Amino acid sequence: MILHAQWRGHHQSSKPVLVWLHGFLGNARDWQAVQSDFVDWPCLSVDLPGHGGSRAQQIDGFPALCQRLSATLQAHQVRRYWLIGYSLGGRIAMYYACRAALAGLCGVVVEAGHPGLSNACERQQRYEADSEWAQRFRCAPLTQTLEAWYQQPLFAELTEKQRQRLIAERAEGYGPELAAMLEATSLSRQPDLLSELRQLSVPLHYLCGEQDNKFKQLAQRCTLPLTLIEAAGHNAHRANPAAFARRLAPMLRQPV
Repeated sequence: MILHAQWRGHHQSSKPVLVWLHGFLGNARDWQAVQSDFVDWPCLSVDLPGHGGSRAQQIDGFPALCQRLSATLQAHQVRRYWLIGYSLGGRIAMYYACRAALAGLCGVVVEAGHPGLSNACERQQRYEADSEWAQRFRCAPLTQTLEAWYQQPLFAELTEKQRQRLIAERAEGYGPELAAMLEATSLSRQPDLLSELRQLSVPLHYLCGEQDNKFKQLAQRCTLPLTLIEAAGHNAHRANPAAFARRLAPMLRQPV
């Protein structure tokens, strides 16, 4: 089985394919504003299980998800590629690069993704928090759950208008399928990848919004190669796509 994916940009280019992985609650369309600056690159935007065109698909963990991503790349005849992932998509990109990558990986760009928890107590706390959220997605009206989700401190920089727009866009999802994906890819189930990331043989870049204090501090603490996006919070590519694209472009041009 392969994941739903959409092509965009210059399909016949000799450049590597840019493979875009969205965050939890998102879909392949989330990257369009940034991709408009990369029309001379082949771009493949993937819908993760439980989301968008892959809404009906379910997986039971990171290994199964990576197998499906590999099958998707093979089905689309992707030979050389960059992985670009936001939040959950960034965590998937890191796991895939460290433990499952097909030959041809040229580099990894992570936007506000967590490399993994090393502390057992933190893992348990995250497990309990994600289980509680999954129950809400599974049982409560989706709009009600989204209202609560976007009130979390991580999204504090959103204006009320921005928050309501996000809720309206995400309300097309289906709660039980989102709950299943949240449980399957919980940070509590992700291994701590930091030491493996430092040994990658391809470039790794880490981006986050300058207002995203949580992930800015995380990147600094983990000594990840951090680039800040001005006038942006946790979802930098949505808040300031022009700045995101401007920072991303030279990363993709570096020799591999």
